[in-house]
Amino acid sequence: MSEPLVVARDVKKTFVHEGKVVPVLNGVDLSVAKGEMLCVVGPSGTGKSTLLHILGTLDLPTSGSITYEGRDVTRLSSSELARFRNRTLGFVFQFHHLMPEFDALENVMMPGLVQGLPRAPLKKRARELLEEVGLAHRLAHRPGELSGGEQQRVALARALVLDPALILADEPTGNLDSRTSEQVHQLFFELNARRGTTFLIVTHSRDMAQRMPRVVTMRDGVVERDERKSETYRDRDGRQEAALDVLPPGADGSATEPSATATAADPTKPSSSRENAGESAVGDTEGDAAATSTNASDEAGNRA
Repeated sequence: MSEPLVVARDVKKTFVHEGKVVPVLNGVDLSVAKGEMLCVVGPSGTGKSTLLHILGTLDLPTSGSITYEGRDVTRLSSSELARFRNRTLGFVFQFHHLMPEFDALENVMMPGLVQGLPRAPLKKRARELLEEVGLAHRLAHRPGELSGGEQQRVALARALVLDPALILADEPTGNLDSRTSEQVHQLFFELNARRGTTFLIVTHSRDMAQRMPRVVTMRDGVVERDERKSETYRDRDGRQEAALDVLPPGADGSATEPSATATAADPTKPSSSRENAGESAVGDTEGDAAATSTNASDEAGNRA
């Protein structure tokens, strides 16, 4: 396996809700290699989205460390984190967060415009990415003129425009029908194969989880299981034949500790028996981050 891109060590996160301290992450250890593709599954309220936000530096852990290629990003200032995030990471959320007043091409260009990159090469790059995700005929269309699947393809192209080392996707097909979800899933695999881009995807989709080469299952704020397929199938034919290798604690450089309350329930199904107020609170981070990005992007668009 290639060297680690990102390593989370003993990551803990607590929130205060109605005067009570709510633990969400209880010591997560996770290592993701360059070029790897993995999904994180588990019942609702287990800390999946919280972990994604922390790995994406949209939030900081209460304790523990997050290192990218040996650099502890939890020690960076807010301005340093913003620069690191914009240059190193790409995000795809369940809601596309495209700006309705801009067309597809302009939406994809926006992260580069925020950085003040030259417009001509940025436009060329955005056009190439939209062509790569199958939207060459939709360059001048605004989000309201696109289908849900097309909107997510634009969001994915936007996430790729600065050539990030890691794409973090939180329920990227949660609002799409099964046929469109399949198309987006396949696009992830193709981009990983062609570009070597690292993907970490949080999902409740059993179909997506079955096809991923690595599946990390969370429960009660810890990594319960970390499974790798000994042979990877990336299409519908024969994917059920791929066997899973369960990593023992420490096998990937991290120490996974199974929860004492683990059950045999399907980890990809939302849990109706447990609500985590802390994770509900951190879910707002996505909207806040998107709003901040929108404001900065509007300013960049005006400058452009």
